[in-house]
Amino acid sequence: MAVVAPLLALLWALPGLCRWLARPYYPLSALLAAAFLIVRKVPPLCRGLPSQREDGNPCDFDWREVEILMFLSAIVMMKNRRSITVEQHIGNIFMFSKVANAILFFRLDIRMGLLYLTLCIVFLMTCKPPLYMGPEYIKYFSDKTIDEELERDKRVTWIVEFFANWSSECQSFAPIFADLSLKYNCQGLQFGKVDVGRYTDVSTRYKVSTSPLTKQLPTLILFQGGSEIMRRPQIDKKGRAVSWTFSEENVIREFNLNELYKKAKKQAKPREEGPEEAPPAPAAAGHAEGETKKGK
Repeated sequence: MAVVAPLLALLWALPGLCRWLARPYYPLSALLAAAFLIVRKVPPLCRGLPSQREDGNPCDFDWREVEILMFLSAIVMMKNRRSITVEQHIGNIFMFSKVANAILFFRLDIRMGLLYLTLCIVFLMTCKPPLYMGPEYIKYFSDKTIDEELERDKRVTWIVEFFANWSSECQSFAPIFADLSLKYNCQGLQFGKVDVGRYTDVSTRYKVSTSPLTKQLPTLILFQGGSEIMRRPQIDKKGRAVSWTFSEENVIREFNLNELYKKAKKQAKPREEGPEEAPPAPAAAGHAEGETKKGK
């Protein structure tokens, strides 16, 4: 049983792994993340490397390299405690592995460090992480349409995500937000997105920072009657974003989606049934009654 369970889990995850491997971003990231391990452990490559080991073996880690790798493992474990999706876990491993690799290569030889750093920069500029392309009920706004849509029908409640394509947190949250839109979208409760990385005036208007170091991406804002009711993450008095985990459970609880969905469905029913037929006018009724008496 101890062998069968991991095999079944591997078979279950195989289609997803194949989709990842089919995208160049993940194999190339894995190669860069394991670059120092490959250079240090593969005999044809490690023969000429300097080593601080007592036995002088250039194809094995010295004590300082082991220390750096252990510190990397601790950092990754701490960061992954707050990760929600598999993509976030893998992204943290890739990011911190590249940082550790750069330190290790610079420690070996400054030329190797510069070469590795150049490869990382080229990879970052040319190979972007794949965007979520799954099913969703989300309307995408531009800088000209967002205000018009929020004011068009004030009976509609909107949950709008302010995102940027370059943000790994936004990319990790994309499938969660899409799943919420599939579950809760209705005539009175709708979901929208606007790319503040592209429309910078929208970020200024709605006070969403697009700095590379910001913690405001993504930002979720609830609009009712065309006005902002609440947002996550919240902004404190000093203008800093309060840390908040963008999980499906947190969004449902904080934005009270179940209650909003019930209210939206109730409000939509009278509109779907249409107006009732008007009763006959009193004057017409009186005229008919007079004709009946006259006939008698």
